[in-house]
Amino acid sequence: MLYKINGLQTQTMELESLAFKDFSCYGKLEKDLEDLIAKNLLDKLFENFKIMPIFQERKRQAEADIYALNEKGELIIFELKRATATADAVMQILRYSQDAGKWSFHEIQSKYDTYVGKKTNLIDAHKEAFNLDEPLLPLDFNKKQNLIVIGSAADIGLINSIDYWKNSGISIDFIPYRVYEINKEVFFEFFALPYDFHTNVTDNKGVIFDTNRTWNENSIWYMFDNDRVAAFGDAKRFINCLYPGDLVFFSHTGTGIIGAAKIKQGNVIKDNKDTLYRDVDFLTAKPVKDKPLKSVSFSDVSNILGKSFYWARTIKVPYLSIDEANTLLKHIKTKFQE
Repeated sequence: MLYKINGLQTQTMELESLAFKDFSCYGKLEKDLEDLIAKNLLDKLFENFKIMPIFQERKRQAEADIYALNEKGELIIFELKRATATADAVMQILRYSQDAGKWSFHEIQSKYDTYVGKKTNLIDAHKEAFNLDEPLLPLDFNKKQNLIVIGSAADIGLINSIDYWKNSGISIDFIPYRVYEINKEVFFEFFALPYDFHTNVTDNKGVIFDTNRTWNENSIWYMFDNDRVAAFGDAKRFINCLYPGDLVFFSHTGTGIIGAAKIKQGNVIKDNKDTLYRDVDFLTAKPVKDKPLKSVSFSDVSNILGKSFYWARTIKVPYLSIDEANTLLKHIKTKFQE
């Protein structure tokens, strides 16, 4: 809920509740809400929640809105309601969970192929995404389903239903979203589990950022030679997650962290229709073409910081606190001097 503070400069401050809206107020469909959340699932809405999206619902199919995997290979199932979520939403997602709980590994593989638009090896993709020491076996996938209902509000029936199924051992939660209209601008509010953790955009942070090696081997030279961090194509939006003062660590697929820099003051810059970048000051020696790359392995990064990451994306979540970033930077500098 959002409140306006009246009388901030007086001794009689009061809170005034602001009315919230939902997508239906703007003529938007649940599919519009689904696409908005799916597009921003990892980099904004669940920035500290490591999940691997594998499927979205198809038209006229009895399917949940979004399916994902966690590090253990468990399914995470999202059911979205553009307005108030009722007990019916719980029964609906339970039916989807019952169906999805029967999916074999082959079925999950097929759905993931449909989602990414090509033939893949899901076991390898999952291992790489979570930097696992050993890949999961096919039988390790889908041993459990975790259910999340999202709506603009919850009625008492939904609350009672979720409490009942939670007490019965089902992994199920409700997350509210809200839309506010203030001074003719529209704002989207979202509460992330388990502690509504979101990095304040004004706080400096550390970000592990991909060099785009999978798609273009020369992308790192575009960045290092021009003192910038860049993103390309459909991933270019991730540059907007970086702010002046942030520390960025360059993650090179198959190698490790190959450099670190600090984001300079200034705005995001558009180089061309497929490229966005920010200028940086490098804090480590830049690699040289045709010479071996110095690096810190991904497993070392996890060991140093005592946390694991979701590696299969341009920005590797979770973000680092500035203290964690400085710890990693110190280790990289020491390693590169060896």
